[in-house]
Amino acid sequence: MFISFEGIDFCGKTTQINLLKKYLENIGRRVEIIREPGGTAISEKIREILLNKKHLEMCDETEIFLFSAARAQVVREVIRPLIARGCVVIADRFHDSTTAYQGFGRGLSADAVKKINEFATGGTIPDLTFYLRLSVEESTKRKNVCKADLDRIEKSDDVFYSNVIAGYEKIALEFPNRIKGIDGEKSAIEVHNDILSILYETMNIASDRRGVI
Repeated sequence: MFISFEGIDFCGKTTQINLLKKYLENIGRRVEIIREPGGTAISEKIREILLNKKHLEMCDETEIFLFSAARAQVVREVIRPLIARGCVVIADRFHDSTTAYQGFGRGLSADAVKKINEFATGGTIPDLTFYLRLSVEESTKRKNVCKADLDRIEKSDDVFYSNVIAGYEKIALEFPNRIKGIDGEKSAIEVHNDILSILYETMNIASDRRGVI
């Protein structure tokens, strides 16, 4: 099984991924978490280049190819072998991020983004995607509260993030069976329970409700 989490920065993905991993392990599933970009030695090197806040001269085309190169590597080196061994793979971002961030956020051609995504993934896409909805205003508020050292992408302006949100909403409408939108402005406990409810309804994986907080 392959599950991904999507949403703009500071939407709470990391918290929810860790909660879901703990729950699934408690009911006997083997779980591995993959972050994007990253997950392999090569992909982590690409991550360093992509997120380095000094690389302000990086053009949009370079950005999408680097993200996709990292994804191509982790799919073939890590994700496919784990799935073949019966693991539940949880990805902190996958190809939907490229559609939302580089397609809508950067304004790259939708046709080009689609073809690059297809080539990079080689047909390996999540069975289920949780999209944590968050407003630009709430994202900014969370950034300020945690006083994070922002990377190159996180330093993008509100217009960029508004476009990214529009992208996520469009693809959520386009793929309703796979992408499940959740209100990311709820408490962490409420979001986690919403996720478990969706898993139970769509994949019958969370029928043991002992993991609900």
